[in-house]
Amino acid sequence: MEFADEALPIGELVDERRHLLDVAFWMLGSAGEADGVVDEAYQQWYALPRPEREAIDEPRAWLSRAVGGICLERLARPGRRRRGDLGPESAEVAGQRRRMLEREVSEVLLGALDALSPAERAAFVLNDVFGMAPRTVADIVGQSEPEVSELAERARRSLRARRGRPASPDEQDAAVHGVREACAAQNADRLLVLLASDVTAFFDGGGKVRAQVRPVHGADRVARSLLTLLAPRARTTVDPHSVNGRTGLVVRYDRQVAAVISLDIAERRVVQVWVVVNPDKLRPWNRAAPGRR
Repeated sequence: MEFADEALPIGELVDERRHLLDVAFWMLGSAGEADGVVDEAYQQWYALPRPEREAIDEPRAWLSRAVGGICLERLARPGRRRRGDLGPESAEVAGQRRRMLEREVSEVLLGALDALSPAERAAFVLNDVFGMAPRTVADIVGQSEPEVSELAERARRSLRARRGRPASPDEQDAAVHGVREACAAQNADRLLVLLASDVTAFFDGGGKVRAQVRPVHGADRVARSLLTLLAPRARTTVDPHSVNGRTGLVVRYDRQVAAVISLDIAERRVVQVWVVVNPDKLRPWNRAAPGRR
């Protein structure tokens, strides 16, 4: 194995590997498999001819694509072991990874991901969880950008359906208005009452705005994110609006739609939050006249 000509900061090297491990863990749900996938991605990197490696401007992005491709191939294998079905040799590694990630992802969510098709899971994880560029996700999945967008949307619908009985229109309206009012008043206690303990918030920036690139899990952390995101600001409005056929929130800055937020409700509590700040996905909202969509 050749080594890089230039040394890199230790922190950068560690952060890169952790990022790749997280991508693999979310896609496969197995800490042991994630470790093996990342090792394989680095083996592919060093197997490249040296001039080809040196021509790659963003090694981390290249490695992320490699990890995504390896994971997708493993997901498609017949009889692939499911999450938690690990051999004894990987138990220690699995325990370490689970402890590191348990604050960020629930067993309920990982179980729901196991029910998706390989392509749906890959599209959802790479797009919604890690905010990779649509073209990059399309390259990994081997489908067009519109097809990948549809795969991710099917995955979202499946995750929503598995969280329990859909809320009635009145329950949806009450929860959405409650979240809006709590954030406007910056009342954390009031907001926490509206959130399920295992609520998860997803942020879709499409790699084009500095949105959070990983989901936020747990009522306390989601509350802090919403209070920051929806804090009163000059020239900014937050209004209830129909989003995908249910009441959600539309955030405007200078009358331009800057974010669209969907809230999934079960048992009168918010169980999932979907924040879209990707300019490409907001373009149809901004083509319509304000208040007429």
